[in-house]
Amino acid sequence: MSAAVARPVDPLPLPATVGARPVERLLEVGLLLAAVFSIFVTAGIVYVLVYDSILFFRQPQVTVREFLTGREWTPLFEPQQFGIMPLVSGTLVTTAVALVVAMPVGTIIAIWLSEFAPHRVRESVKPVLELLSAVPTVVYGYFAISFVGPGLQSIFPGLPAFNMLIAGLVMGVMIVPYVSSLSEDAMRAVPMILREGSYAMGANRLTTALRVVFPAAISGIAAAYTLAMSRAVGETMIVAIAAGGKPNLTIDPTEAAATITAYIVQVSQGDLPHRSVGYESIFAAGLTLFVMTLGFNLLGAFLRRRFRQVY
Repeated sequence: MSAAVARPVDPLPLPATVGARPVERLLEVGLLLAAVFSIFVTAGIVYVLVYDSILFFRQPQVTVREFLTGREWTPLFEPQQFGIMPLVSGTLVTTAVALVVAMPVGTIIAIWLSEFAPHRVRESVKPVLELLSAVPTVVYGYFAISFVGPGLQSIFPGLPAFNMLIAGLVMGVMIVPYVSSLSEDAMRAVPMILREGSYAMGANRLTTALRVVFPAAISGIAAAYTLAMSRAVGETMIVAIAAGGKPNLTIDPTEAAATITAYIVQVSQGDLPHRSVGYESIFAAGLTLFVMTLGFNLLGAFLRRRFRQVY
């Protein structure tokens, strides 16, 4: 009986992660630097806004009370008035009109793309729809005054040529892709087992989409709404061209008004001396816009945590 000869064992191949570790560490460092850079830029913007806003409020003719409660905003003319409310109302009204257009239209498009559109149609329609967000906003502005405005005036003859309704409607068209694309992604992430369970219970596709898929994706849809809201609040060129540029404390969208961003554009054209009260007013207006946007984002984060579902 011959003894068994042990065969040499081939060395095991090295795990792929051993060779990839330097590359992974390099990527981790790169991502960390990108995150730190983003935080640094954000902190720098906040510092500039707060610092120059303090200089604005140190002017003898400016008071915080008048800034928050005043009904007139004329820092560039005599007599100077520093009530920010006309600009805030113009910003909120144009944003509300834009959301009235974008939220239902974008949601309906998202439901259709996610639950009803054939795969080929979806792959063709969605990129074309997202091209709307790539159009320069100045083009939207001139589209508003050259096409939407005359069209509305043919329906409502007494409508002014420049007003918040025109600007808001065009802004709504512009932010439809933000709502539809992100909402569609959120609905497609809902597990198929939920749809199959609904079908097994006898529900049709529309009922499943509205009563199962939509509620299950509400946290992602809320994030899409929040992004669209922030985008509408910060929009500049459309409101600067089509809204009228006149600070006006009103909630009537058919009247002309100015928004915070439009005022900043108006003042930032280099006509005012540096460190004058009119020049520093743009930082106080910018800080107000930053606080409004931050509030919307905090509200969106709360809604995401409140309605988030983990599968």
